[in-house]
Amino acid sequence: MTGSELISVKQRFGIIGNSEALNTALEIALRVAPTDLSVLVTGESGVGKEFFPQVIHSYSARKHNKYIAVNCGAIPEGTIDSELFGHEKGSFTGAIDARKGYFEEADGGTIFLDEVGELPLSTQVRLLRVLQTGEFIRVGSNKVQKTNVRVVAATNNNLIQSIRNGRFREDLYYRLNTVPITVPPLRERKGDIYLLFRKFAADVAVQYRMPAIALDDEARTLLENYYWRGNIRQLKNAAEQISAIEQSRTITAATLAKYLPQEDYAAPTTTGSARGGYDEMNSERELLYKILFDMRSDINDLKRMMTEAMSGMHRAQPHPAEHREVAGLLSQSTTAEPHPAIEVESAEVVEENPHREITKDDVMREQIMRALRNNNNRRKDAARELFISERTLYRRMKALGIDEEKTHRT
Repeated sequence: MTGSELISVKQRFGIIGNSEALNTALEIALRVAPTDLSVLVTGESGVGKEFFPQVIHSYSARKHNKYIAVNCGAIPEGTIDSELFGHEKGSFTGAIDARKGYFEEADGGTIFLDEVGELPLSTQVRLLRVLQTGEFIRVGSNKVQKTNVRVVAATNNNLIQSIRNGRFREDLYYRLNTVPITVPPLRERKGDIYLLFRKFAADVAVQYRMPAIALDDEARTLLENYYWRGNIRQLKNAAEQISAIEQSRTITAATLAKYLPQEDYAAPTTTGSARGGYDEMNSERELLYKILFDMRSDINDLKRMMTEAMSGMHRAQPHPAEHREVAGLLSQSTTAEPHPAIEVESAEVVEENPHREITKDDVMREQIMRALRNNNNRRKDAARELFISERTLYRRMKALGIDEEKTHRT
């Protein structure tokens, strides 16, 4: 694939960038286009996956036939079979007439299934049959129909993980993934970020008849080192906001920073309420680790005590001759008048503390109470010993019903 051909494709479809990963993805799309192999385009949300099915269709033998793009995540589960494969009149409430589905409409052309990872399992079975045999059945019909379509799918989900979780069929994955194309995220295309920003700023300036904004050197460095969680979509949004709001056409780093969420300067982290739940789960895990380590230490101490006790018993054993004398005495006593049997009614024998399975809450309660006793009920020091925050410790005490005064007395 020559450089001039890639430039021609980029100009035709408005693709901006010169990164090696982007060029590799385009080369794969152009090489697979003349075939009828299924293609799976993967990448994060907002990276521009929708351009690649258009490239494949435009450079294939099907380019004069229909190209239909379907967002599988936007169609309700109850109607997606009807949308994809059609239905017969009266097959369900509201089906006042027969209707062709997308696979029937796209016969001879290409169908693009965006967000294919959102398909329900029942629809995945139907899709697998279309890919294998080209056959499908309309909803409410028993007549098998044939179609000849080229399927290109895209997803931002990890389909391997979805397979493990039982949300996606493994056989369908291998059918769709005949030729994989991975679109790189924007943070891996640092050389393209400024080019894209200038393009979006210029488009806004032309549309609204205003001077285009420009970045100084520090702002450009900040722009290129930003994480861009939303990829190209987020970059375009930022360019449009700055162009519309800022009066000065020269944007400094301080001005640019106002439009970039602070948490995205580094790798993504869990934020908001989700972050609070993560911290709580993490602190609980740390506490359980400490409990397990303490339990292991107690078990080792118990093993050592048992070993010492057993060795002491071996040393205290009587001589074999003494064994014989004791045995003779015991045999004589047994031949004498037997002692009256002591009858114990089983109903009267009641355990004061019946055996109960120890739960995680029991172990955690004991560990917290021990830490409070060790630190004279000072919650701050006890929390430090347990490797959790004082607020988390207070919440745990309240949930487990731990009273500080009782703990101090015990």
